[in-house]
Amino acid sequence: MLACVDVDYRPDVTVAACVLFRGWTDGKEAGHLVERGPVAEPYEPGQFYRRELPHLLRVLAGVQEPLETIIVDGYVWLGDDKPGLGAHLYEALCRAVPVIGVAKTPYVTTGPALPIVRAQSLRPLLVTAIGMETATAAEHIRRMHGHSRMPTLLKYVDRLCRES
Repeated sequence: MLACVDVDYRPDVTVAACVLFRGWTDGKEAGHLVERGPVAEPYEPGQFYRRELPHLLRVLAGVQEPLETIIVDGYVWLGDDKPGLGAHLYEALCRAVPVIGVAKTPYVTTGPALPIVRAQSLRPLLVTAIGMETATAAEHIRRMHGHSRMPTLLKYVDRLCRES
């Protein structure tokens, strides 16, 4: 099973969502989970994982099937050997599940991100990974369903956590 995860922050609650799917080209979910939790920690530049990781772990704890890969909205690496959200998630899961980061905007010191262009977009997505080669991760993201810059299921998980 593959999973896309995202988190939405509100003044009174933090909502984490997980969309599960079976194949990289799937346009429909196999299932989803939504967890409402306490207000997130304040944002600290370069420390985004402190804010988001507890909520991702809570929603992922509800997944019943073994995960093959997790896709996060953000970076696995913020620079050479500087872990981002995805690397911290990989460690928190005991290095058992590869993590792919998909970012829409460049981070100031992004090192190993691989830019990919989907559909007719002129703006690339920036892909980083741990537990698999970045080129392989980028090819998975490129193949995902959808005719726009963002794959269908990544847009869906974002909407799911914002609207729940």
